[in-house]
Amino acid sequence: MIPNRKIRCAKPRCGDVDRGSYMVPGVLVDPASISILMVSEAAPPDPADYFYARGSPLFQRTTVLAFQDAGADVSTSRDILRLGVYLTTAVKCGKKAYAIQNETVAACSLLLEEELALFPNARVVLLMGDVAIRGVNAIAKRSGEPRVIPSGSTYKLRNGEYSFRGMRALPSYLQAGPSFFIEKSKRRMIAEDIRSALDAAGA
Repeated sequence: MIPNRKIRCAKPRCGDVDRGSYMVPGVLVDPASISILMVSEAAPPDPADYFYARGSPLFQRTTVLAFQDAGADVSTSRDILRLGVYLTTAVKCGKKAYAIQNETVAACSLLLEEELALFPNARVVLLMGDVAIRGVNAIAKRSGEPRVIPSGSTYKLRNGEYSFRGMRALPSYLQAGPSFFIEKSKRRMIAEDIRSALDAAGA
């Protein structure tokens, strides 16, 4: 299966993102092999920086470093995929400003819901940052389900027990992009959360 052949935005109406950088993973993946879904914030402004782009894209470099920090023997996004981890974003277009409007996150959560449903064997969903958390909470709200992750600071929520449609839900910090290099304490917590996900999934 190639996800971007299954997931398409039929009614683009978000004013605070760049439609020119719209991206859903175009990588060949066996849905049955995926045990962890790692949801980051938004697609990069430059598609050449996306997880599965050719060469050494920025999202791949920082995500590989995060997995290496967690003790995983990986060098590329495809190595991570072979671990059973699927990488995607909550918002499918690059953002125009630092923040992303709630309306945009909610609209794109329709696509995210379809995408996550492609992987019936997933045991863990890693929510990398506030936008990913908001996206999954929007899916739950639309279906009349309780919030997946309560409101509050991520560092206070990380060790809680949360679930989403049969999966363990782990809130963490954004690992994709230049912000990964800024705060060493967050980088350490990201590694801990990835390790927890790998252990929970038996990866």
